[in-house]
Amino acid sequence: MHVQVNSHHIPGSVALHEWVGAAVEDRLERFDDFLTRIEVHLSDENAQKAGADDKRCQIEARPKGHQAISVTHKAESLQLAVEGAAEKMHHALAHLTGRLDTKVLSGGELNDPLLEEQSQAAKDAMLEEDFLAKQGELAKQDELDK
Repeated sequence: MHVQVNSHHIPGSVALHEWVGAAVEDRLERFDDFLTRIEVHLSDENAQKAGADDKRCQIEARPKGHQAISVTHKAESLQLAVEGAAEKMHHALAHLTGRLDTKVLSGGELNDPLLEEQSQAAKDAMLEEDFLAKQGELAKQDELDK
């Protein structure tokens, strides 16, 4: 996964870019195969003035085959802003990939691709087991009724 770090009104040192890139990669490494690129935008909204929640981190992730996802987090320090945005992005990607893995049908059944791959013979065997079990119950009931 490629992480690009941009900064606005924040001195963009190599160490800062490496730290931000590593922090974001660590939090999002689960989605490494799913993402093509991540852009991180750091800014100090008040420039050199002090203020509450003036550090802003925006993370934009580009999932393969999907539109980009963007999250933003503001905090009093750059570290908290980066950690908060990375956590938000983790949740957003988990939500997206969760929606892709299983879908609920209107009947409440799960539409799982692995279940659909089950062979017809295996499905028939399960139906046959159910049928034979019910036949056995009916036979026992008939014996009791005699």
